[in-house]
Amino acid sequence: MYLPILQVNAEDLPEYAIVCGDPRRAEIIAGRLTNARELAFAREYRTFVGEYEGVQLAVVSHGVGSPGAAVCFEELIRGGATTLIRVGTAGSYSAEHPAGSLIVSTAAVRAEGLTHQLVPAGFPAVADSVVTEALYEAASSGEGIVKKGITVTLDVFFNGVVDIPHKQYKAAGALAVEMEIAALYVVASLRGARAGAILALDGYADADLAGEYDPHTYVVANAIEREIDAALAAMAALASK
Repeated sequence: MYLPILQVNAEDLPEYAIVCGDPRRAEIIAGRLTNARELAFAREYRTFVGEYEGVQLAVVSHGVGSPGAAVCFEELIRGGATTLIRVGTAGSYSAEHPAGSLIVSTAAVRAEGLTHQLVPAGFPAVADSVVTEALYEAASSGEGIVKKGITVTLDVFFNGVVDIPHKQYKAAGALAVEMEIAALYVVASLRGARAGAILALDGYADADLAGEYDPHTYVVANAIEREIDAALAAMAALASK
């Protein structure tokens, strides 16, 4: 079967897939694999396959925002992927979790538009518990702050004339905000796949904490390396069970 958006053949895809927003990050992750090769680079969707500790893996970029990312998730699952892990970045809601911290998302607030066109309003966006625990265990084995909990998925990045309700989500206990996880969890639930996500915090979303936004610091780069390590280790552990 040919997957026309990713522009790859389903028979070339393994069961396990790591997804990320940035095509350059996909290349970096693929650089950790053995026998890695690039299958396609179409729009924001860049697809690699290779091996990690004997496990066949795909690494695919999905761009920014839930609608485009959901297309990637749908085609990967149609192509045979059964386990997906998102490796991304997010804005923190707490001074206890500064830039450079890692968050494993257990569930996502559906504050975007896409999932409301897929499932009823009360349907939750929840990670697979086995994938979550594998990610948290792998991330906790390294250095730095690691936390697991609820994250928020939004469509908006910059303020307009309508306030972004960051304070409400923070008060409710959400840890961080990003733009794709709710879509991943809902699509996975709908299509019978399992999914999880790990995030490197690259600044503060809360206006009371936020300074000048700079996601290109050494601290953030180091956190991204750590989350990649955790995602790969988690996939190896999941494949062995």
